[in-house]
Amino acid sequence: MIVSSTVEQREFAGFTEFYPAYLSEHSHRVNRQLHFLGSTLALLSLLLLAVTHQWWWLPVALACGYGFAWIGHFAVEKNQPTTFRHPLWSFAGDWVMYWQMLTGQLSF
Repeated sequence: MIVSSTVEQREFAGFTEFYPAYLSEHSHRVNRQLHFLGSTLALLSLLLLAVTHQWWWLPVALACGYGFAWIGHFAVEKNQPTTFRHPLWSFAGDWVMYWQMLTGQLSF
């Protein structure tokens, strides 16, 4: 069963207000780990696109980035991805969260 998300039901004045709510939708560590894995694979796919000039790496990057994140939300966190309602802020939130995990500011 998918529960509704508090992020999905709110409007935000800016990213600074959005990000804490975004993090609350990523409270389960396995969800964060899946986001990190998907983002890493997306970055590697984009690197391969740049090196090989084979454009089929672009949909691979999108599938990795969004696929792992959505599995984390639907199967683990049991909520809807924030990207459905706030796509740009959610995209930015993914990379801020990724950086914070990479630098040890946020736990895996």
